[in-house]
Amino acid sequence: MPVQQLKDFLDSYRVKYVSIQHSPAYTAQEIAATAHVPGRQLAKTVMVKVDGKMAMAVLPASQKADLSLLRAALGVGVVELATEAEFRRLFPECELGAMPPFGNLYDMNVYVSEGLTEDEEIAFNAGSHTELIRLAYMDFERLVRPKILRFERVI
Repeated sequence: MPVQQLKDFLDSYRVKYVSIQHSPAYTAQEIAATAHVPGRQLAKTVMVKVDGKMAMAVLPASQKADLSLLRAALGVGVVELATEAEFRRLFPECELGAMPPFGNLYDMNVYVSEGLTEDEEIAFNAGSHTELIRLAYMDFERLVRPKILRFERVI
Protein backbone atom coordinates (compact mmCIF):
# COMPACT_ATOMS: atom_id res chain seq x y z
CA MET A 1 0.00 0.00 0.00
CA PRO A 2 1.70 3.20 -1.11
CA VAL A 3 1.85 5.98 1.44
CA GLN A 4 -0.89 8.00 -0.28
CA GLN A 5 -3.28 5.04 -0.31
CA LEU A 6 -2.69 4.54 3.41
CA LYS A 7 -3.36 8.23 4.07
CA ASP A 8 -6.52 8.10 1.94
CA PHE A 9 -7.69 5.06 3.91
CA LEU A 10 -7.08 6.83 7.23
CA ASP A 11 -8.75 10.00 5.94
CA SER A 12 -11.82 8.01 4.83
CA TYR A 13 -12.28 6.99 8.49
CA ARG A 14 -11.52 10.51 9.74
CA VAL A 15 -8.48 9.30 11.66
CA LYS A 16 -6.12 11.99 12.92
CA TYR A 17 -2.49 11.12 12.17
CA VAL A 18 0.92 12.68 11.67
CA SER A 19 3.28 11.80 8.87
CA ILE A 20 6.93 11.73 9.95
CA GLN A 21 9.64 12.00 7.30
CA HIS A 22 13.09 10.71 8.25
CA SER A 23 16.36 9.78 6.62
CA PRO A 24 16.52 6.19 5.31
CA ALA A 25 16.54 3.66 8.16
CA TYR A 26 15.98 -0.08 8.01
CA THR A 27 15.97 -1.70 11.45
CA ALA A 28 13.22 -0.92 13.93
CA GLN A 29 15.63 0.49 16.51
CA GLU A 30 17.37 2.61 13.84
CA ILE A 31 14.01 3.96 12.63
CA ALA A 32 12.94 4.82 16.19
CA ALA A 33 16.17 6.73 16.80
CA THR A 34 16.16 8.51 13.44
CA ALA A 35 12.51 9.55 13.71
CA HIS A 36 12.75 10.41 17.44
CA VAL A 37 9.99 7.96 18.37
CA PRO A 38 10.30 5.88 21.58
CA GLY A 39 11.01 2.23 20.70
CA ARG A 40 8.01 1.07 22.71
CA GLN A 41 5.72 3.22 20.48
CA LEU A 42 7.20 2.16 17.13
CA ALA A 43 5.21 -0.81 15.86
CA LYS A 44 7.30 -3.24 13.87
CA THR A 45 5.64 -5.77 11.63
CA VAL A 46 7.03 -9.30 11.64
CA MET A 47 5.70 -11.57 8.92
CA VAL A 48 4.89 -15.05 10.21
CA LYS A 49 3.19 -18.18 8.96
CA VAL A 50 0.58 -19.66 11.30
CA ASP A 51 -0.08 -23.24 10.33
CA GLY A 52 1.08 -22.26 6.84
CA LYS A 53 -1.07 -19.12 6.52
CA MET A 54 0.61 -15.70 6.27
CA ALA A 55 -0.08 -13.27 9.14
CA MET A 56 1.37 -10.15 10.74
CA ALA A 57 2.78 -10.12 14.27
CA VAL A 58 3.01 -6.49 15.40
CA LEU A 59 5.01 -5.48 18.45
CA PRO A 60 7.10 -2.62 19.87
CA ALA A 61 10.48 -2.05 18.22
CA SER A 62 12.06 -2.48 21.64
CA GLN A 63 10.82 -6.09 21.87
CA LYS A 64 11.45 -9.35 20.03
CA ALA A 65 8.73 -11.73 18.86
CA ASP A 66 8.80 -15.03 20.74
CA LEU A 67 7.26 -17.45 18.26
CA SER A 68 6.79 -20.20 20.85
CA LEU A 69 4.73 -17.80 22.99
CA LEU A 70 2.72 -16.79 19.92
CA ARG A 71 2.09 -20.43 19.00
CA ALA A 72 0.94 -21.22 22.55
CA ALA A 73 -1.27 -18.11 22.73
CA LEU A 74 -2.93 -19.03 19.43
CA GLY A 75 -3.20 -22.73 20.27
CA VAL A 76 -1.91 -23.75 16.84
CA GLY A 77 0.57 -26.34 15.65
CA VAL A 78 3.21 -24.26 13.87
CA VAL A 79 4.26 -20.60 13.91
CA GLU A 80 7.37 -19.70 11.94
CA LEU A 81 8.98 -16.63 10.42
CA ALA A 82 8.07 -16.06 6.80
CA THR A 83 10.93 -15.54 4.38
CA GLU A 84 11.20 -12.39 2.29
CA ALA A 85 10.62 -14.52 -0.81
CA GLU A 86 7.33 -15.73 0.67
CA PHE A 87 5.88 -12.31 1.47
CA ARG A 88 7.57 -9.96 -1.02
CA ARG A 89 4.90 -10.56 -3.69
CA LEU A 90 2.08 -9.81 -1.23
CA PHE A 91 3.22 -6.18 -0.89
CA PRO A 92 4.50 -5.18 -4.35
CA GLU A 93 3.89 -1.48 -3.72
CA CYS A 94 5.82 -1.41 -0.41
CA GLU A 95 9.53 -1.34 0.17
CA LEU A 96 10.62 -4.71 1.53
CA GLY A 97 10.33 -4.71 5.32
CA ALA A 98 8.34 -1.45 5.46
CA MET A 99 4.81 -2.83 5.28
CA PRO A 100 2.28 -0.98 7.44
CA PRO A 101 0.60 -3.23 10.04
CA PHE A 102 -2.76 -3.25 8.25
CA GLY A 103 -2.96 -6.95 7.43
CA ASN A 104 -6.74 -6.67 7.32
CA LEU A 105 -6.32 -4.80 4.02
CA TYR A 106 -4.36 -7.76 2.67
CA ASP A 107 -6.80 -10.41 3.94
CA MET A 108 -4.48 -11.65 6.67
CA ASN A 109 -4.72 -11.91 10.43
CA VAL A 110 -2.96 -9.35 12.60
CA TYR A 111 -1.67 -10.27 16.06
CA VAL A 112 -0.68 -7.36 18.29
CA SER A 113 1.54 -7.65 21.32
CA GLU A 114 -0.06 -6.52 24.57
CA GLY A 115 2.96 -4.27 25.07
CA LEU A 116 1.98 -2.16 22.08
CA THR A 117 -1.42 -1.37 23.60
CA GLU A 118 0.08 0.34 26.65
CA ASP A 119 0.76 3.72 25.04
CA GLU A 120 -1.80 6.13 23.66
CA GLU A 121 -0.03 6.44 20.31
CA ILE A 122 1.84 4.19 17.93
CA ALA A 123 3.96 4.88 14.87
CA PHE A 124 4.70 2.50 12.01
CA ASN A 125 6.31 2.31 8.59
CA ALA A 126 4.06 3.73 5.90
CA GLY A 127 5.32 1.47 3.12
CA SER A 128 8.73 3.08 2.80
CA HIS A 129 11.96 3.31 4.78
CA THR A 130 11.69 7.11 4.97
CA GLU A 131 8.19 7.79 6.32
CA LEU A 132 6.21 6.83 9.41
CA ILE A 133 2.61 7.39 10.37
CA ARG A 134 1.78 8.16 14.02
CA LEU A 135 -1.77 7.85 15.29
CA ALA A 136 -3.79 6.93 18.35
CA TYR A 137 -3.49 3.25 19.20
CA MET A 138 -7.28 3.09 19.67
CA ASP A 139 -7.80 4.22 16.04
CA PHE A 140 -5.42 1.52 14.85
CA GLU A 141 -7.27 -1.10 16.89
CA ARG A 142 -10.65 0.10 15.62
CA LEU A 143 -9.57 -0.13 11.97
CA VAL A 144 -7.50 -3.33 12.07
CA ARG A 145 -9.29 -5.31 14.83
CA PRO A 146 -6.16 -7.28 15.71
CA LYS A 147 -6.05 -10.17 18.13
CA ILE A 148 -4.16 -8.94 21.22
CA LEU A 149 -1.77 -11.48 22.73
CA ARG A 150 1.39 -11.66 24.85
CA PHE A 151 4.22 -12.87 22.58
CA GLU A 152 7.09 -10.44 23.05
CA ARG A 153 10.30 -10.50 25.02
CA VAL A 154 12.86 -7.79 25.76
CA ILE A 155 15.72 -7.51 23.31
